[in-house]
Amino acid sequence: MKMNKNILRYVALAFIALAFNACQEEDQEFGPVTAPSNLSVSFEVVGADANNPQGDGSGFVNFFVAADDAITYRFNFGDNTDVEVSPNGEITHRFTQTGVNSYTVAVIATGTGGAATSTAVTLDVFSAFDDPEAKLFLAGGEGQSKTWYWADSTPGHLGVGPSIAFDIQINGGPSQYHFPAFFAAAPAQICGGDFSHCLCSDELVFSLDANGQLTYQLNNNGETFFNGGHQEIVGGDGSGDQCFAFDTSGTSFVSLSPTTIDYTIADPSFMARGTTMSFSDNGFMGYYLTSSTYDILELTEDTMHVRIKDVLNPDLAWYHRFTTTPPGAGVTGCSGDTEEVGTGDFTTLVWADEFDEDGAPCDGNWRYEIGTGDNGWGNGESQYYTDRAENIKVENGVLKITAQSENFQGSNYTSSRITTQDKYEFEYGRVEARAKLPSGAGTWPAIWLFGANFETVTWPACGEIDIMEHVGNQQNTIYGALHYPGNSGGNANISNTQNPTASDEFHVYSVEWNAQTIKWFIDGVEFKSFNNNTNVPFNHTFFIILNVAMGGNFGGNIDPNFTESSMEIDYIRVYQ
Repeated sequence: MKMNKNILRYVALAFIALAFNACQEEDQEFGPVTAPSNLSVSFEVVGADANNPQGDGSGFVNFFVAADDAITYRFNFGDNTDVEVSPNGEITHRFTQTGVNSYTVAVIATGTGGAATSTAVTLDVFSAFDDPEAKLFLAGGEGQSKTWYWADSTPGHLGVGPSIAFDIQINGGPSQYHFPAFFAAAPAQICGGDFSHCLCSDELVFSLDANGQLTYQLNNNGETFFNGGHQEIVGGDGSGDQCFAFDTSGTSFVSLSPTTIDYTIADPSFMARGTTMSFSDNGFMGYYLTSSTYDILELTEDTMHVRIKDVLNPDLAWYHRFTTTPPGAGVTGCSGDTEEVGTGDFTTLVWADEFDEDGAPCDGNWRYEIGTGDNGWGNGESQYYTDRAENIKVENGVLKITAQSENFQGSNYTSSRITTQDKYEFEYGRVEARAKLPSGAGTWPAIWLFGANFETVTWPACGEIDIMEHVGNQQNTIYGALHYPGNSGGNANISNTQNPTASDEFHVYSVEWNAQTIKWFIDGVEFKSFNNNTNVPFNHTFFIILNVAMGGNFGGNIDPNFTESSMEIDYIRVYQ
């Protein structure tokens, strides 16, 4: 049984106190005993000079310790972080508390037979780094606490990918170390039966006190999900990921520091938060990997995405996603409190956006794609996609994506394109959107699904399911299509049907997708069907895209008198 972490902390402090009172101890039962002597400690505050005597704000301090007859050295840095060990007496530590702070660092030199000699030094260090927004998001505010849960309904809530070095080795350059390229759990895969249920009961509680100190506690009902390679502490055989009885009671201090990883090398469009958080007392975020340091990739009021290095397997990095929505609390997605139920084989509503709150689209659901893309997003389109309210907003219960005629960033038109990539991805289900479409020659609105593995296999190998496409040059025609190797672009697997009121009235556009078939509907009337099989790329996770393009190889010629027109979406829902 693991000892309570607070008890371990008190034991460690008591040991240091004893070491101070009796700096040289002997126990003849262990053979020759030699206590270290002439213990000396020096340190260098990084960036310190006459104008900045407490350092450059990085918080780094280099320590140099020496003693006669010492085998190893242990450091307690006095900042609520774990004790660290250095065999040669040299170590670098980062102090993260913001501002100029004084720390008493205890150093214990250990000799043969366990004899120990100790000393302490006091130093002042300046740390300029802080992330008050992260503290606010994590804990909810000063004097408050917030509970986080595993985002089981989100793809990639548990995943693994290459480290930077391994990424370079296997791919010839860094390109995949910022996402779980090797494995990303599908929605409900962990809690639904492929692995274990114990992870899904975890409650991760962050608290913030009046002094700006974050603390953390993991409540997991006594069971911890252990990675197969990290089970030595519980006596596991390493045969696979398993749940073990493991006590996580007690509180850890949380320190924040800037990340040391440049994610833009892999993908200039990917912007990690740039903050790393570390837990004291060996704290961890539910999935045991023998580490207490996590890089925050994304953090909002209700979503968190972190990356953790595998300290025992330097080729790997692990990914976790969390949410503030308790398991079983209902539909995921913003404004997802609808009482609607599905029909046929798809009766359970699992994700929705009802577009109930005016303003920008919900950040928890959507990400923007900005600019013109490669050759007009590969289709010769004429618009520049923005995140401006002029082009996209939620108003009076509907999402409005508006294409406008204007000179902007070198383009003659503007519009918007949003996706659920990395926020909601799923495999199979019924996708349903109630929409009223824009009009005008050259408009090209679309509601579609895109293969989530596109970064590794590229298009069209990733697959594309077009739920609804419409072009203003064929005002009464609605298209449904599939793109995959051998059938893509102008050779796509495509069908159409007539809808004379597409731009005047709201209609429900939907796709039903399973391992056997894919079917297209307008207002419940089927107009296309496809026999799905293992030879086409429609049996893995996809994400949702909403956009209005202008012109291009499908949109066609644009009316020179076009000013603006909008696609309005009342809701979009996913049933499984």
